[in-house]
Amino acid sequence: MTVSKTDRGRTAAAVSLATVLALTATACGDDGSGGSGSEGSGKGEITLWDNNTGERRDIWAQIIKDFEKQNKDIKVKYVGLPIDQVQQKYDTAIDGGGLPDVGGVGTAYLSNLVIRDVLEPVGDRIDAGPLKGKLVPSMVESVKAAGGRGDAMYSVPSSTNNGTLWYRTDLFSRAGLEAPTTWPAFYDAAEKLTEPGTDKFGYTIRGGAGSIAPAMDAMYGQSGITSFWEGDKTTVNDPKNVAALEKYVALYKKVTPSADVNNDFIKMVAQYDNGTIGMLTHNLASYQDHVKSLGEEKFKGLPYPAQENGERVQVSNPVDGLGLFKNSKNKAAAWKFIEFAASHKSNSAWNESAGSIPANIDAASDAWIQKAEPTAAAMKALSDGSTKIVNLPYYLPDWNTISKSGNEPNFQKVLLGDMTAKEFADKVAKELNDAQAEWKEQTEK
Repeated sequence: MTVSKTDRGRTAAAVSLATVLALTATACGDDGSGGSGSEGSGKGEITLWDNNTGERRDIWAQIIKDFEKQNKDIKVKYVGLPIDQVQQKYDTAIDGGGLPDVGGVGTAYLSNLVIRDVLEPVGDRIDAGPLKGKLVPSMVESVKAAGGRGDAMYSVPSSTNNGTLWYRTDLFSRAGLEAPTTWPAFYDAAEKLTEPGTDKFGYTIRGGAGSIAPAMDAMYGQSGITSFWEGDKTTVNDPKNVAALEKYVALYKKVTPSADVNNDFIKMVAQYDNGTIGMLTHNLASYQDHVKSLGEEKFKGLPYPAQENGERVQVSNPVDGLGLFKNSKNKAAAWKFIEFAASHKSNSAWNESAGSIPANIDAASDAWIQKAEPTAAAMKALSDGSTKIVNLPYYLPDWNTISKSGNEPNFQKVLLGDMTAKEFADKVAKELNDAQAEWKEQTEK
């Protein structure tokens, strides 16, 4: 699938003319017509697009208020976008005019904006100001990888999530088990917490929507492979990854419910919180669900298990961030706002509200993070160099299709024994290798 095909699909899915006009009216930055904008006077009005207004409107209102108090000659106009419409809104604005000065940009769609040349590189700006050395290195690397332009950086990371192994401390204590900090301990606990003939299982495996990411975490986490690519070929079907996948899927129906083949995270979390499941892998977003159902004493969350030698490998999670749009007529003021939003106080408050991991390393010692033990453990793992991150190729236009709808049914076949782990990994690898080759051909022209 070439970039031109992707663009045609996006154009066909564009929102109505009324929406285009509404967005154009609210934005004061880019007019979508090309050019490089200007630094401007550093004063006046700038526009911010929030890429998840349903959850973040209030915290952005507070950050904007604090910013305007310190910068009385700059006004920030807030435009809230529903999370499921963000990519469509950006594409429409690029084609029809009306991009903002600053916008929320996640790594899942960063490459599309980079390819269409609407984002300003921000690496030099970071290095020249107070954010230098203050951003979590693994998030910085994920942003660079997602942009697909080597070391060039096209957004300032603000937050990420993290794959987490949630385990029932009450059930572990009753069984005399230690925390599942390593993969051998995880497999041992999954077997010992399962009671055949009952509804008590050691683990719940994700077989429905969203199943590929946790499967890849299990593959790379066990194999110890730290790069997604070896040259232009993916390591997904490396024999070590295939062996790891075989061991992981063998858990199905042996120490997991049979219904897991169709379960998404909502059903898995419900099973776990009902008291019949010993372990669950899901990200930090389910923390409050567990607290509400179990209280804080009956469960804990750890970064994914480490290997026996203590090394931990995880695949990357999408990183949210703020992009500076190239055609802004007031980049100086827009950059002041980005620096303020990414500063310790603002970034910490934003992530406390969102329940995510801050990108500013100074937030690690803040009280709310220390109280939320799973978040503290995740931030430590991402910040102290103990965890190797395998950066997934978000920059590939076909990544979402390959890693979701294109292969989730095949993962179910693996669970059911209708496809081998090797056949599955080889199929995914071929699609990724083809997508990588097409992407390189397009970008090197």
